[in-house]
Amino acid sequence: MNEKDFIAYEYQTKTVKAKDQTRVMDMSEAFGWEVTGTTPTIAEGVTISLKRDRKIRHKQELVKLERQAEETYAAICKLKSAKTLAASVFAYIFGCIAALVFGGGMCMTMLIENNPAAFAGGIILGIVGIVLCSVNYLIYKKIEEKKTVQVLPMIDDNEEKLANVLAKGNDLLNADLI
Repeated sequence: MNEKDFIAYEYQTKTVKAKDQTRVMDMSEAFGWEVTGTTPTIAEGVTISLKRDRKIRHKQELVKLERQAEETYAAICKLKSAKTLAASVFAYIFGCIAALVFGGGMCMTMLIENNPAAFAGGIILGIVGIVLCSVNYLIYKKIEEKKTVQVLPMIDDNEEKLANVLAKGNDLLNADLI
């Protein structure tokens, strides 16, 4: 084997959610990484195995751009999860309170004997608890919509930044081929 035919590779593995697999693979390929295999994980994820020529041209610039792309992608993921975070926290707390109101009504009807006023109050309290539980989802959706409207422009900006960084990385790779 000739020495000039030998290529030394650097290797990397990334574990991502299954839904993000193709995006991460595309991002990695924009910086010179080649996908060598994928392995499913136990918790709905995928481990992606990558390799890249150690002597790739413009390696420092590619590593810098790759780091920028990963940071931008992480920011996009955080913004996407922020769309539902506030709504979820509110829904959990409000749902617990509604369940307690409903439970209080049940307790009043079942535990206080020979008192028609407590029985009627328990029924009313139980109905209020059921209504609060029913309204919880509607409030959740309103909060989620409001947050989505706030966050969507930031997600779009970060998506554009990510696309620009990937294009720069791809241009550096293709500069060697011309």
